[in-house]
Amino acid sequence: MTGNTPYNPDPHAHPGLAAIALLEAGKAILAFLAAAGLEISGPGPLRNIINTLILRIGGDPEHGSFSSLLGLITPDTVHIGATVLVAYGLLRTLEAWGLWRAKAWASWLGCISAALYLPLDIYAIVKHPGWAAWLLLAVNVLVVWVLARDIGKRRRH
Repeated sequence: MTGNTPYNPDPHAHPGLAAIALLEAGKAILAFLAAAGLEISGPGPLRNIINTLILRIGGDPEHGSFSSLLGLITPDTVHIGATVLVAYGLLRTLEAWGLWRAKAWASWLGCISAALYLPLDIYAIVKHPGWAAWLLLAVNVLVVWVLARDIGKRRRH
């Protein structure tokens, strides 16, 4: 859009917002599936996964802080984890709905939340450089750019 062109509130006029809405909806679905998986499987499989990771990094799961970590994985902590995942999924669903309808508050929510991931993305590149880390950074930078641009257009009109 140029100069004095008014902001078009029609969601169809913002394909970038729709694409980000689909991305956020996908995150929500994954969060809900993870929460369901935690609730269905319980603490046993999670303990096994963490035990395997501890062994892979050369730790001793039977002694020290790693054994304390494994001891924290109880049915109650699994419920808390599932609840956090459901809350995250609901937030992503709300954002997706708002972006799909080109709501200004959703652009703000998405821009801020994607920007919060950028330092973690950079850390991931430093610690584990590879195409996946770079792709994740590129996607998050693109999301921030599209949403910040949308916010800027709204503020001018």
